[in-house]
Amino acid sequence: MADSVVLDPVDLEILRLLQNDARTTYRELAAAVGVAPSTCLDRVARLRRSGVVLGQVLRVDPAMLGRPLEALLSVQVRPHRAELIGPFVERVRALPQARALFHLTGPDDYLVHVAVAGPAALQRLVLEEFTARREVARVETRLIFGRWECGPVLPPSPAESGSAVEGGGVVAQR
Repeated sequence: MADSVVLDPVDLEILRLLQNDARTTYRELAAAVGVAPSTCLDRVARLRRSGVVLGQVLRVDPAMLGRPLEALLSVQVRPHRAELIGPFVERVRALPQARALFHLTGPDDYLVHVAVAGPAALQRLVLEEFTARREVARVETRLIFGRWECGPVLPPSPAESGSAVEGGGVVAQR
């Protein structure tokens, strides 16, 4: 399959380590996985070229930037038509308060993670940027009290996916 990449246990360990700390040096990665630094560099480059590694992200604490209140906005768009999706998505992505946007199935069409200065700023955001839009039928707001990061994303184990793995490797789909 042209759109797949075989990941062996060394690749998977590199992915796990980089997801825990993207600043890990190639020398540290190489030592941790038991390969030469040049081999490690080649493997990471292959993971990037193949699309398994999409980039590196700097996480920022919104509270330290004056946005201590975070919320999830469930948004229903009516009518939910293709010509409205692109402009709506671009508008939300351009908002400085928006942290993430998800297009969903079910009763809500979008879930928007926002960070704002406080309750009044959240109210203004909902009223001026969401409910004021003609296509937005409903917005439901949920405050975020806490957040925890979860483990790194790795391919499903053979037991989890119900499939056999060839030669100790895992096939990742692009």
